[in-house]
Amino acid sequence: MGSVSAIDSVIFRNLFGTDEIRKVFSDTAYIHRCVDVETALARAQASCDVIPRAAADAIAANSDPDLLDLDRLRHETDIVGYPILPLVRQLSAMCGGDAGRYVHWGATTQDIMDTAATLQMKGGLELVERELDGVVGALEDLARRHRDTPMAGRTHLQHALPVTFGYKCAVYLSAFQRHRERLRQLKPRALMVQYGGAAGTLASLGPGDAGLRVRAALAAEVGLANPSATWHVARDGVAEVAGFLALVGGSLGKLALDVIVMSSNELGEVAEPFVPHRGASSTMPQKRNPISSEVMLAASKVLRANAGLALDGMVADFERASGPWHVEWVAVPDSFVLAVGALHQARFALSGLTVDAESMMRNLKSTKGLIVAEAVMMGLAEYIGRQKAHDVVYDACKKAIEQDRSLLDVLAQNRDVVANIETDKLAEMCDEVNYLGASGRMVDDVLALSERS
Repeated sequence: MGSVSAIDSVIFRNLFGTDEIRKVFSDTAYIHRCVDVETALARAQASCDVIPRAAADAIAANSDPDLLDLDRLRHETDIVGYPILPLVRQLSAMCGGDAGRYVHWGATTQDIMDTAATLQMKGGLELVERELDGVVGALEDLARRHRDTPMAGRTHLQHALPVTFGYKCAVYLSAFQRHRERLRQLKPRALMVQYGGAAGTLASLGPGDAGLRVRAALAAEVGLANPSATWHVARDGVAEVAGFLALVGGSLGKLALDVIVMSSNELGEVAEPFVPHRGASSTMPQKRNPISSEVMLAASKVLRANAGLALDGMVADFERASGPWHVEWVAVPDSFVLAVGALHQARFALSGLTVDAESMMRNLKSTKGLIVAEAVMMGLAEYIGRQKAHDVVYDACKKAIEQDRSLLDVLAQNRDVVANIETDKLAEMCDEVNYLGASGRMVDDVLALSERS
């Protein structure tokens, strides 16, 4: 059967994801993780003297996910609504005899599914971190190389003040540095083992602390954090992971939108790496569309929507929910595939980004000095006050636009200006490359953060 999703599509799959991340969240990987959890649970219980060591050894030795009847598993899941009871039936039969009786001892379906899904998230976050590092590295290189490459800074899509392209890249970079910090912080908080039994109380293992000891041992077995309490209906960890991926997507979307606009013919300041026929049009041979950025922008929108689904999943009833949990099965795998795919596209686009410094300079000077009107206003304000200086420069800008003259020419004929500012000083104020503020220092500060981390 064909796929109904772009992230699994034979046609679109490489635009929206990578085979590596899809394997982490594939059906095969999920079932393998479920079996891993069942065998780890048996080992943990044996180490706590809850089940016989021989039974645990037999469960570990005989639970082979490659021998499962997947057609039967799918059919029984359709009936039961969850795959764990059908899975346990097959694993118990594989283990046979006394060992089979101890498969899934004291556990509930959600214990296995949550832990398996968390192991998938752990593997997914490793790939996210690797791709994130690649994006950070590419931005570091761009910020360093273009620290002093002047260009027009824009607000409301209009010229605002001069900036440098390195400063622009440093702003992007600072966000991704924070994403790396968020990722380090959320791992121990969100990647927790799940083992609580039917209502989360671990009553099936008796009134003592056996259940808690098993949970701690299980956490160690699978390499996840041991929670303070069962989190069957406390889904903040899953929502945090989905929210983190959405935050990464938001930063990627912002970057992508900038690249798309800067790639327009009217600006021509950057271009994605040239690959023959990439971004080509079926009717317009001249086209070189910013495909990676377009895909990143689309992915960022879906990631934000999926974060909302994960937040909806937090609103669960009583000790075991009657349904909201299911939205995670859709939102989380899709988010990981889209996030890794978008980061991969960003890494490709940024690593080979063509930066046209001449176009940046041409655009910077295209308004004939209007972009540094603030510089003149602030300089003149020292002599005639800020408000009057604002009015004088505003009138000069208006005249420059209406008469298609440079701001310097108009200001040089204004008595309020020439009475207070010397001609050479005025020309210096109207030179766009002289009004970059602390942009270079901020580039250095952001790069220094990368070096320290």
